[in-house]
Amino acid sequence: MTIFDDPRFLAQELERVGHIVAPELATTCVLAHRLGKPLLCEGSPGVGKTSLARALARASGGSFIRLQCHDGLEASQALYDWDFAKQILHVRTIEAASSSAGERIDAICLDDELHDRAFLLARPILRAIEDSRGLGPDEARPVLLIDEIDRAGDEFDALLLEALADWSVTVPELGTISTQTPPLVILTSNRTRDLHDALRRRCLYQWFDQPGAEAESRILSLHVPEADESLRRAVIAAANRLRSADLLKPPGTAEAIDWLRALHALGLGELDDPAIAATISAVLKDADDLAPARTVLSPFGGDGT
Repeated sequence: MTIFDDPRFLAQELERVGHIVAPELATTCVLAHRLGKPLLCEGSPGVGKTSLARALARASGGSFIRLQCHDGLEASQALYDWDFAKQILHVRTIEAASSSAGERIDAICLDDELHDRAFLLARPILRAIEDSRGLGPDEARPVLLIDEIDRAGDEFDALLLEALADWSVTVPELGTISTQTPPLVILTSNRTRDLHDALRRRCLYQWFDQPGAEAESRILSLHVPEADESLRRAVIAAANRLRSADLLKPPGTAEAIDWLRALHALGLGELDDPAIAATISAVLKDADDLAPARTVLSPFGGDGT
């Protein structure tokens, strides 16, 4: 039995490794595994999209492979590249051996040698495909996280769609490398741009809302179990006040976890004005948010109401 045989079992195993999911998300993850489809996770930063992929890898025992997207991302960074330094060293070794033996180098044979698999650098997508080859139905698959795909350009959507369409990567010098057992692919997006419709249709989809107070309390208790419940609830209440304010970068659950950890690390058991001032750097990440945050938190009083 694997964790993907039953959504309830998957949810239990994810909680065991510190990640809480709603029943519908657990079901979607099971479907992504069974159907061999990527799962596109969209939502605001800090709501658990990236941590879901990490938790799935830990819970299933599969390897975790991450591709961090950015503007100008190229195929050589996502699919594969050639190890030029290793190729040059190989050429020099052959030249030295040929010179000492008084032989000429066969350029065609040398070119074939330089484009052997030993000189190929597998980037995240190719690594995930190669690591999935030959796996049985009950063996742990690699989890490929394609993080913040909305930061890459439109052309990357097309490249990714081609790779995921038949779970293969074509290397002109070597041929096509493919797998019959697809990796579990998690794509995340903060919706800074619209993704290509064809890519969306290829994926299962999950929208990530900010969790409610009770769910967030369970999450914080898993990540910072040593903190008092009263302090945990005070942090959640204060974080919700900040989320309701007109901030450029409102705190997500990830920032709430950091805030609670910071308070506990300083030995602060109450979220009063001095405690807020000492730890606000764990919560706010933009200078323009400081003034409105002070206004929202000034009447907080440290009682969590």
